[in-house]
Amino acid sequence: MAILKRFGDIMRANINALLDKAEDPAKMVDQMLLDLNEDLASVKKETASVMAAATDARQQVNDCKADIAKYEAAAKAAVKAGNDDDARKLLATKQQYESTLTSLETAATVAEDNAAKMRQMHDKLVNDINSLQARRAAVHAKVSVANAQQHVNEATEKTAKASRGTAAFERMEEKADRMLNEANATAELNTQASNEDIANKYLAGGSASVDDELARLKAEVGVEEQQEAAND
Repeated sequence: MAILKRFGDIMRANINALLDKAEDPAKMVDQMLLDLNEDLASVKKETASVMAAATDARQQVNDCKADIAKYEAAAKAAVKAGNDDDARKLLATKQQYESTLTSLETAATVAEDNAAKMRQMHDKLVNDINSLQARRAAVHAKVSVANAQQHVNEATEKTAKASRGTAAFERMEEKADRMLNEANATAELNTQASNEDIANKYLAGGSASVDDELARLKAEVGVEEQQEAAND
């Protein structure tokens, strides 16, 4: 039967392979359970149909047996009444029912076997769905923990990056301090050299030629001032 093959395909589905392909296992298991419940509804309907057919087949067997018993009893009654012709007719009809009974029993047996298989697979699907439903919470919990761990990993990486940045900043800060200290030291050395030059100029007393030149200029200035005074 087509339903048996389709049901077998459902039961042979590789759930782990589907989960491995899923980008979001939590969403995938939800979808799988939804699909399985839809399949269960279909299987339940068809199982009920097969079971009803088996019941009908068995009822036909029982009805046929009842007819056989009825015509057997009627034939006996006809024999007792001395009516052999009627007895023969009744027995012929009985034999027709007996001939049909074999086919009906065979059909009923097959129908009952199919109904039993359908019931077993229906029950197995129900149990599997219940089991998956219980495991669904674990899948959701694992996905939630995995996502949280991923956030922790990302935060840890950012923290490590910030620490490396802080270390680099401190190195640049130290380099800036050295540059500033070197500049201040150079300025200080330059200031000391300038003061020393001035001090040496005054302590040296100047050269004789300069002093002589200065005296000459003073004498000339004095003469020029006297001439200007006389002219006035």
